[in-house]
Amino acid sequence: MINIVDHVVTFFNPEAGMRRIAAREVTKVLNGYEQGGASHQKRSMRGWIASALSPKDDIDPSLDTLRGRSRDLYMNGPIGTAALKTTRTNVIGLGLRLKPRIDAETLGLTPEQADKWSGIVEKEFALWAESKHSDALRMNDFYDQQGVAFLGMLMNGDSFAAFRQGKRTPWMPYSLRLHLFEADRVCTPFSSGTLGDTVEGTYKNGNRIISGVEIDDTGALVAYHVANSYAREYNTGKIREWVRIEAYGEQTGRPNILHLMDTERAEQRRGVPMLAPVIETLKQITRYTEAELQAAVVAGLFTVFVKTKGATNENPLGSMIPLEQQVASTDPTSYEMGAGAINVLEPGEEIEIANPGRPNANFDPFVSALCRYIGAALEIPVELLLKSFQSSYSASRAALLEAWKMFRMRRQWTAKEFCQPIYEEWLAEAIALGRIKAPGFFSDPIIRKSWSQAEWNGPAPGQLDPVKEVEASERKIALGLSTREREAIETNGSDYWTNVQHLEIEERAMRKAGLSKNENIPKSVDPEKEVKKEDEEDQ
Repeated sequence: MINIVDHVVTFFNPEAGMRRIAAREVTKVLNGYEQGGASHQKRSMRGWIASALSPKDDIDPSLDTLRGRSRDLYMNGPIGTAALKTTRTNVIGLGLRLKPRIDAETLGLTPEQADKWSGIVEKEFALWAESKHSDALRMNDFYDQQGVAFLGMLMNGDSFAAFRQGKRTPWMPYSLRLHLFEADRVCTPFSSGTLGDTVEGTYKNGNRIISGVEIDDTGALVAYHVANSYAREYNTGKIREWVRIEAYGEQTGRPNILHLMDTERAEQRRGVPMLAPVIETLKQITRYTEAELQAAVVAGLFTVFVKTKGATNENPLGSMIPLEQQVASTDPTSYEMGAGAINVLEPGEEIEIANPGRPNANFDPFVSALCRYIGAALEIPVELLLKSFQSSYSASRAALLEAWKMFRMRRQWTAKEFCQPIYEEWLAEAIALGRIKAPGFFSDPIIRKSWSQAEWNGPAPGQLDPVKEVEASERKIALGLSTREREAIETNGSDYWTNVQHLEIEERAMRKAGLSKNENIPKSVDPEKEVKKEDEEDQ
């Protein structure tokens, strides 16, 4: 709004009047975030062009490129490989192990009955889980499949596992099979890998398909569309076709396919590779490392060049580099560099080599600084990312504890989204076959949930000082902050009750051999009588 003063100033001095009007407009518009992060006036912000789009528009069109670059960094970038493998190793390790934790109170069972039932289930589940027949492709057992599925989710953004039914055999009484496949195969039908995949499509029933995920009018998940080949898989002799797999059984409500995805935004349909935020930085580090390595190699090659005024460039000492190791043995204008090599130049030729000054003293500090930057984005401390613990005990332990916040979160998520649904499918078949007794399992959802509850335990955190770690565990047990069973799991991943049984056997053997010095043996027990009694029992 132009006031009277502005009119007067503009009449006598139009340029000054326009400046007054512009300043007033700027003052009126710039408020709140517009003075900072949302500013278009500051020079530092003028070149920052960003738009707020839907998850589909922000993510899906770029997924093919992100997956390809993420895989390349995993295969050819040491830091990228370290980030993914470190996460996989600490979260999954050799596989998350089943520990049934049924709700004995709801089921009307005593703790002893619940423990006995859990022991039976563990043995039966091991029969299926430790066999490669649990895999539809017969490549991995259930515990190995956990690592494959989890690593695929980190590398590609999401991973899939479909439930299939196989043939029951005398050596495998269960028909449940798992079929793992990568994210590329779940895509919108009739998309062309050579011309660019179609993100969105429509199924014949009118439902929308977004990157292979079918949703209804309310946005609810309905089905997945799975191709029989990759988009750029050539020379297979197959016509690319799609299979529609309903997400949940119509009569049971149980999942037909598992979709492992780290959801970042509401209404997001497909996952983003873990390395996506740091892809550019990782690639630049890889290039820089390769350049520094090549420069150091060149600097380490002591090569002599001999100038001649004659008509020949033949080396009187013969070739210093074996013929099979030469890059261009037939090119007379090519000179090979090697350790202690001697080259004779043509008349008039000179060699000028810039001093590379390698190894570069700033290489390690620079790369370490960038790795801290990358580790912060991936929630992996640089000590763990580079496997270099050179700080104090307190600093190194703090780094491990910070990393394990992320590892535990991902482990619980994997157990909930992958292990538990598979266990529930297996348990339903085991009970239906009569191999496991669970009254009321199929009649009441609450009873079914009570029978299906379980824990999934993985590798324990590393120990920087085992003595201090064990003393801390002892204190927590004494104060009632933890249990022996949990401490056994978190200390070395062992089972407390199995440890007790084995210790009992070992103690008996030690007493029988007269080697036991355990002060916890009751004083009223006569070791000689105990040994004699055990000998009689053995006979």
